Amino acid sequence: MKARKPGAKAKLVSIDGVDASTVLAAARLALGGRGRSGISHWDASGIFQDLTVAEEAAGAPSARTLLLLYAADLAFRLRWEIRPALAEGRTVVAAPYVDTAVALGRAAGVPVGWLTNLFRFAPRPADRRFAKGSRRGAAEGFVGFASERIEQANGRSRRQLIDSVAAELRAAEKRST
Repeated sequence: MKARKPGAKAKLVSIDGVDASTVLAAARLALGGRGRSGISHWDASGIFQDLTVAEEAAGAPSARTLLLLYAADLAFRLRWEIRPALAEGRTVVAAPYVDTAVALGRAAGVPVGWLTNLFRFAPRPADRRFAKGSRRGAAEGFVGFASERIEQANGRSRRQLIDSVAAELRAAEKRST
């Protein structure tokens, strides 16, 4: 790992939201248009990609299972992407970060204390941002992925879950200001 450059300001920026394309666009803007380098995306570890090919006999994962997998993926991102870049003095944008997962958990009825404990390992970002946009792009991101898998177990439709996550993110943004 390279040493931190003198005078360089390492900064972790979180971008959270429901619409994956809006989150990615906001991440690019946060980097000043420098493209994808410096952006840490969900499923960097491939955990969710592996889950998509699981046999139907494995059953649908619960919201807690998906959140545990998200936390494992985030731990991977921190170890292999985020912390090394910060150590080099670079700005890293986590898109999405903790607020998106917490909002999904809250929308699915997971207790706040459990969510707080689960993500306690994640460092606080220097800058928290919330990407607003349509919920059309939710299908490509973590929120859509998780909502599609837990809709039947939760007793709410995928759209209802996504709308609830969006409402939770708006509330998180208000609390952060």
